[in-house]
Amino acid sequence: MSVRYPRPLRPGDRVGVTSPSSGVGKDLRARLEVAIRHVEARGYEVVVGDCMDGAGHVSAPAAERAREFMGMLTDPDIRAVVPPWGGETGLDLLPLLDWQRLRDAEPTWLVGYSDMSTLMTPLTLLTGVATLHGNNLMDTPYRAPEGLLTWLDIAAAPQGRPFTQIPPDLHRAAGWDDWQRHPEVAELTLDTPGRWTRLDGDGDVDVEGRLIGGCIETLSNLTGTPYLDVNAFARTHAPEGLLVYVEAAGDEAFTICGNLHGMRMAGFFDHAKAVLVGRTSAPGAASLTQHEAVLDALGPLKVPIVADVECGHVPPYLPLVNGARARVVHTSTRSELTQSLD
Repeated sequence: MSVRYPRPLRPGDRVGVTSPSSGVGKDLRARLEVAIRHVEARGYEVVVGDCMDGAGHVSAPAAERAREFMGMLTDPDIRAVVPPWGGETGLDLLPLLDWQRLRDAEPTWLVGYSDMSTLMTPLTLLTGVATLHGNNLMDTPYRAPEGLLTWLDIAAAPQGRPFTQIPPDLHRAAGWDDWQRHPEVAELTLDTPGRWTRLDGDGDVDVEGRLIGGCIETLSNLTGTPYLDVNAFARTHAPEGLLVYVEAAGDEAFTICGNLHGMRMAGFFDHAKAVLVGRTSAPGAASLTQHEAVLDALGPLKVPIVADVECGHVPPYLPLVNGARARVVHTSTRSELTQSLD
């Protein structure tokens, strides 16, 4: 059975904005407006939902968030849904969603990362619809550095035509832009050199498979539930095997190590031909770095493990499509990831 891809975005299409997890406080509404105008400038109509309140840790009660989320994903006039950002407890929506209705609906691009992994990865696993792990709405005004694409670029790309992203070998080591004082900021601060790092040994990596993955801290909460059945997805949609990607948002190394051990024992990596690990600014410990935590948990897989990939919480952003066919190449002189929506 084929993975289903939403049709490419075209000028005039509607993009829905809702907050399945955390909303936006009044102090950052100016940044939200800048981000909306950026999407509109690409030729799209933006529809903002009611679940956007940022006063608490979620934008609205779970039933209201689920209803709005479902409504946007199944509205044939809305071609993409993107949140302002992630949050902490978006998993409370999962049992409230009508999964059969989502399977029957025309595919719509669902975009985001961080806590959005809690919804996007199950959506791909349970419906076979591709989702786009990339920058959230509040990050959208940033210009992609040379070699990388934005989620808007990928969502509008022709199906079946491969696209390659090459990391700039620069990232932001610490800190964040002050969106309250400078809501219009569009240039990423990339101040520190850094390439991809092979953790499991030496030698070149050249592996193909279908992409699936997301944020460790959120996906680990779904281990053992029907929402994270990667093996069933692999059997149905990826007999060629998987390229699994994971990234740590902020938890220290011991927690990440434990989470990854649990995910491995639950079968999350059973069909992995390689593992990509996002660059992280999360802390290590005196006896365990973040790299060592990954290797401790995933070394027994005996597959290539490539770390410091731009697919996490450290800018810049290398968007990945859950369900896409992909090829990862990493040598002493070049690193690249090619995706094809077919």
